Amino acid sequence: MTPHEVRTRTFAARRRGVDPLQVREFQARVADELTDLHQRFRLLSRENDRLRRALRDWQTMHARECRPPHAGHW
Repeated sequence: MTPHEVRTRTFAARRRGVDPLQVREFQARVADELTDLHQRFRLLSRENDRLRRALRDWQTMHARECRPPHAGHW
């Protein structure tokens, strides 16, 4: 669910319904929190990718350094 979907969601009117202003305020708060969570998720995904690349590079470097000279395949 996107923040836009939360903000623009409409509900059917009922006889003993809720205050539309309170609903809109609540939707705005939820949408703002979703926006923050989406931004955090993107940031953490980028950091995760960076760490995976760094680990892969380190493993490659370490594997080259640990290989005995003229040993051929392991």
